[in-house]
Amino acid sequence: MNAIQLPRMPWLSIFLFVLCSPSEGAAETTPKFEPMNSAFSWKQLPPIPDQEGFAGSFAGVSNGALLVAGGANIIGQRWDNPIQKKWYSSLFVLLEPDGKWSGGFELPRPIGYGVSITSKHGLICAGGSDATRHFSEVFELQWQNGAVRTTQLPALPTSCAQACGALLGNTIYVAGGLETPTSEQAMRTFWALDLTSPAPVWKALEPWPGPERMLAVAGVQDGSFFLISGTRLLKNSEGKVVREYLRDAYRFTPERGWRRIADLPRAAVAAPTPAPTFGQSSLLVFTGDDGANVDFSPIEKHPGFPQDVLCYEMNSDTWKNLGSIPFSRATAPTVLWKNRVVIPSGEVRPRVRTPEVWSFEQGNSR
Repeated sequence: MNAIQLPRMPWLSIFLFVLCSPSEGAAETTPKFEPMNSAFSWKQLPPIPDQEGFAGSFAGVSNGALLVAGGANIIGQRWDNPIQKKWYSSLFVLLEPDGKWSGGFELPRPIGYGVSITSKHGLICAGGSDATRHFSEVFELQWQNGAVRTTQLPALPTSCAQACGALLGNTIYVAGGLETPTSEQAMRTFWALDLTSPAPVWKALEPWPGPERMLAVAGVQDGSFFLISGTRLLKNSEGKVVREYLRDAYRFTPERGWRRIADLPRAAVAAPTPAPTFGQSSLLVFTGDDGANVDFSPIEKHPGFPQDVLCYEMNSDTWKNLGSIPFSRATAPTVLWKNRVVIPSGEVRPRVRTPEVWSFEQGNSR
């Protein structure tokens, strides 16, 4: 599956409602767009068939079908404290952009907040959590003859949720996360799994030269893996665990290792991941939580996450703000599917999920 690549246009002529869409078939699976000269725009696909929607779903492609599975939402009164969350095993399948979602399929267990990877064969789900624990298991979902087949893959070195990851060539990279629901510190771990190995096993690699983190954004561009933003956990003066919103970012190139790149102009915690690419040398980060309203009260009046897009340009090592898109989103995956980059479900603001499925496509695609 390709990385997502947008057309090359002068910065002042870029409108974030005007985007182009990806094509399938390359080894790198961060969504990628091909340069085109026509106009492009956001559109909504059929919503997930759940009134509330989910945060932390898995999503990917198998045999031409879009799969969205698992995740969690809030049951009961969402503004009560403490909130009551429910995890799901539901799996939905969409065969065509103008079709209807098919349900009735199930994951091995209720689970969410793991890493989604689209391989050559299907959707790989790595780690994740339910209401009581975090998991190390990794499995692949394949759509075959109207049914979903589940294949077990090597487990992660330890339980892990709220990590990020992407496929670079034939190797899956997974960074950071949270080991258990009660962990008071995020993880500073970097793991790799070569899918072409006759006996694949996860390898622990040297982590990035920065603080531990969870809910970061992964990306793949120009033969490198990128780790962007995220949050770390700290204790305040009262001993309460709080989040520190991070703006740092790093680039990992096999055989060369890590180096720090320019800081983001704002944090983008839990932004849709993996980050789409732009042209041959840029990455896009859509919305996410910047932490500006982390203590907003009353929470039911929270204004929502930012609705802008940040673009990292590798050649100049700089970030630019490309303007607004028609929605805000956090804890959602990105998927390259049928010449579209798809962002299914997720959160629009704290405690509020959505069944909406947004996508952008090439204007001349059919």
